[in-house]
Amino acid sequence: MADITLTINGQKVSVPEGITVLEAAEMLGISIPTFCYEKDLTAPGACRICVVEIKGWKNLPPSCVTAVTGGMEVQTESPAVVEARKTILELLVANHPLDCMTCEKSGNCKLQDYAYRYGVTSPTPFEGEKHNWEADDSNPYIYRDLNKCILCGKCVATCRAVEERNVIDFASRGFNTRIATFMDTELKDSSCVYCNRCVTVCPVGALTDKTLMGKGRVWEFEKKEVTCTFCESGCKFIINYKDGRVVGVTAKEASAGRPLCLKGRLGTDLMNNPDRTDLPFINRDGEFVEVSWEEALGLGNIVEKINSLKK
Repeated sequence: MADITLTINGQKVSVPEGITVLEAAEMLGISIPTFCYEKDLTAPGACRICVVEIKGWKNLPPSCVTAVTGGMEVQTESPAVVEARKTILELLVANHPLDCMTCEKSGNCKLQDYAYRYGVTSPTPFEGEKHNWEADDSNPYIYRDLNKCILCGKCVATCRAVEERNVIDFASRGFNTRIATFMDTELKDSSCVYCNRCVTVCPVGALTDKTLMGKGRVWEFEKKEVTCTFCESGCKFIINYKDGRVVGVTAKEASAGRPLCLKGRLGTDLMNNPDRTDLPFINRDGEFVEVSWEEALGLGNIVEKINSLKK
């Protein structure tokens, strides 16, 4: 595929034909805010926070679904773009709980970050009726607070990508639009398999991993990438440590690859189990008995077998 040349914020760049303005900007290290965009998922271009100004265009197109063309001149932070983004953010903040001090997503919330970036405060020019949905605490692993949902649709898109489960989708219309399960049941009564991929892609505090709630802020965690050994799939995930203790795990990739199953996410609980033993068990006459590592591994026999293979 041939390369084409365009200009972004005065910088010329050659990019592969067919990519989007957003992807071209990323190649230059230019940050364009996004809510509904997630790599490897279908980009709906719905939130409009990623709009840019293109010379010769009458409107401000969303960069996540606008393909680059040769000679295109793009501005990602022009006065018109900044004004449009501030308006979008003011509309979102007007109907969003402002409990950032106690919100589990504080420090890892895109709405919080962009409001700071563009100087959006409350009250906004669009103050009015607010949602008062009842939080769904029925699921043992996912806490849902639809009052914080910004309807970006990323949870719906990633749920469809997990073996086409379609557990959740948009429901109702207008001001009452929300993300709901089939027949609007609680999440525990749906076909959800608790992969938590929706939690990983959520840009705000609408979806929270209950296993991590109250255990610390995102900046307090030390993170280490590991490979899950509970089955043959070998999924990659991140172990979160605080004060040298494992507090939970998060998926490495939100959109691509296999979701992190319950075994992988909850297996770390065994590490902090007070009844856990450091010694192995062997089956002796139909009963599991605690023994030393030397006896369990049969070190002498193993060494003899290895030496015999070398001869």
